Amino acid sequence: METKTNIPIIQVHYLGLQEYQLTYQKMRSFNQERQAETPDEIWFLQHPPVYTLGLAADPSNLLNFNAQIPLIQTDRGGEITYHGPGQIIAYVLLDLKRRPYFAKELVFRIEQAVMNTLASYQVQVERKMGAPGLYIAKHDLIDPKFHGAKIAALGLKIAKKGSYHGVALNVDMDLEPFKNIHPCGYVGLKTVDMRTLGISENIEMVSKQLCNDLLQQLNY
Repeated sequence: METKTNIPIIQVHYLGLQEYQLTYQKMRSFNQERQAETPDEIWFLQHPPVYTLGLAADPSNLLNFNAQIPLIQTDRGGEITYHGPGQIIAYVLLDLKRRPYFAKELVFRIEQAVMNTLASYQVQVERKMGAPGLYIAKHDLIDPKFHGAKIAALGLKIAKKGSYHGVALNVDMDLEPFKNIHPCGYVGLKTVDMRTLGISENIEMVSKQLCNDLLQQLNY
C-alpha cells in the first residue's frame, strides 16, 4: 500500500521495554540488510537505564561513573545522553532514496513532530542552532526555572541512504541520572520531563500522539 505520492506507508511497532544494546544491533542489521522492497519502520519503545555516546562524544562529559548504569558507544551523531524508563524513544528507520528530503530536513521534520506533540499539551519548545533536540521556550504557562531545559534529544545515523536511531522525549522519568553528565556535551544544561511540567498523561497516549505527528511529517 502506498501514499498518493508513491512513498510507502511507514510501519509502526510498539515494542515496550527493550535492552539498548540488543536494539542497537537490530537497528544496524535492519539498515545493513535493507532491500528495495524493505518497508520503512518506526520503533516506539523504552530502555532500561543506559548512557550512550555519539560519535563526537567526549567521555569526560560523564561526570560520575555509575557501575549500575551501562555506558555504550554508538554510531549515532551527537554527544552523551541518558535513556531510561518513562522516556519515549522513536527509532526512525527510513530509506531516504525514496523520500524527497535529505538528512538535514529529516532532522527538522522529526523535531517538528515532537514540537507538535508537545504543543498539543500546551508546552512550547524551541530549537537551538547547532544543538539538535528541543528546549523549553519562554512562556507564561511554564515556570521560568525550566526555560531552556532540554526535554527531547535527537541523534541519527545515515548509512547506505538509510536512517536509524531517532528521538527521545522525556515523559515521566527519573531525571537524577542526567546530573551525572553534561547532557549532549553542554555544561550546566538542565533536563526536564512532561511530568515535572505538570502533565500527567499516560506514556502510551503520548506515544500515540507522537506517532501521529511523526507520520504526518515523514509521509509528506
